[in-house]
Amino acid sequence: MSLKKDLFTGVAYNAISKYSGIIVSLIVSAVLARLIVPEDFGIIAVAMVIITFFSVFSDLGIAPAIIQHKNLTKENLSDIFSFTVWLGLGISFCFFLSSWAIASYYNIDKLIHICQILSVNLFFVTVNIVPNALLYKNKEFKFIAFRTFIIQFAGGIVSIIAAFNGAGLYALLINPIFSSIALFIVNIVHYPQKMKFKFNSSSLRIIFSYSSYQFLFNLINYFSRNLDKLLIGKYMGMIPLGYYEKSYRLMMLPLQNISYAITPVMHPIFSDFQNDLQKLSSSYIKVIRLLAFIGLPLSALLWFTSREIVLIIFGDQWIDSIPVFQILSLSVGIQIILSTSGSIFQAANATRLLFISGLISTILNVAGILIGIFIFKTLIAVAWCITITYSINFIQCYILMYRYTLRASFIGFIKQFISPAILSIIIFLILAYVSQIVTVQNIFISGLIKASIFTLIYGLYIQLTKEYDIYSKLKNKIK
Repeated sequence: MSLKKDLFTGVAYNAISKYSGIIVSLIVSAVLARLIVPEDFGIIAVAMVIITFFSVFSDLGIAPAIIQHKNLTKENLSDIFSFTVWLGLGISFCFFLSSWAIASYYNIDKLIHICQILSVNLFFVTVNIVPNALLYKNKEFKFIAFRTFIIQFAGGIVSIIAAFNGAGLYALLINPIFSSIALFIVNIVHYPQKMKFKFNSSSLRIIFSYSSYQFLFNLINYFSRNLDKLLIGKYMGMIPLGYYEKSYRLMMLPLQNISYAITPVMHPIFSDFQNDLQKLSSSYIKVIRLLAFIGLPLSALLWFTSREIVLIIFGDQWIDSIPVFQILSLSVGIQIILSTSGSIFQAANATRLLFISGLISTILNVAGILIGIFIFKTLIAVAWCITITYSINFIQCYILMYRYTLRASFIGFIKQFISPAILSIIIFLILAYVSQIVTVQNIFISGLIKASIFTLIYGLYIQLTKEYDIYSKLKNKIK
């Protein structure tokens, strides 16, 4: 199968899963946001941040290493799977025991039971690493897409039923636990693995040089992505954390459902070009241009529709999330592109440079978070600091990639953003004018007007610049 067809097929099935999943996710979030108070969302946010930290140690960069190494035998995979089982038991037990210390640090007794329940999730996420990586390695994107959607849909239904029956914040725990168990069962049936009580460590050494830097990147990336929530919960309180967490998760939805429809596909496919960096570079530049045309204009739209989005999805009790979400939305465009960079470092066998780039990113992000929390002491300041550091990290990441990994022209990379940036500026200026003259109180009508104007401008620009000939495509379809 050709690269273009391979990539298109993978992205298409992944997109089906993601875009149907976003509908399910929004519906579930909208229902739960009306049944559960912001403070409970803040408590769950703390628990999820901490379990994410433990999950970094449960992964150890094993999944990308399995995808990258093409010659692993069944015996090697059995050894690695056996290691993940013992690792999962150890990590989940440590998380279970740490529940009392976590609850004591935040002075919230509920965190004891929440963390203990989530230790089950941690175990199944760990033992799922090998069979799940094999699905991506063998490019079974259709199976992954339908498996993920069905499990996500079922988990969402169960969560809503539990919330209506008075489960409270515990309803928020059902989906992650249900999903991790269901995913493992489906994957292990599809790719059965032999469990060994004594495994051969030589199989781990095969992937260690690759996975070690991947693990270090995952570890520092954890602090880069989650320190804000840990500190806001400790020093500002659970209610502000609830508002911040909702804003952050809402900002992440476009990122998760646009670039994440592409990113899981990129490493398995582009790893075939690990010995042809020119081919890797020329293929990736097309992805960058596509994502720039999606992400940059989208940031402009989200800035002007932040009020409508928050109120429609979550309701009036989340009105304090609006300014935070509006600021964070400015970073959506560059984050959509930046989120694909890891796949290229991985495909090029450059996990060391991925770690170096991640280290720089973490230092900048942590500095921004600390400035926002301890100097300016407001959620809005934290949002501005994070948006600025994301922008700086975007530049440093791609300088490292193009100069030292792909050894390609950085100017060629920059040129891909000229036309998308022009389109974004036009959209921003027109929506700014529309927002001044349109004073409709109905948030549904207001959002529809802005979205319609955005679509019209976007379509005209794409057509007039011949970036994509919409008219000819529609004409051919009609014929």
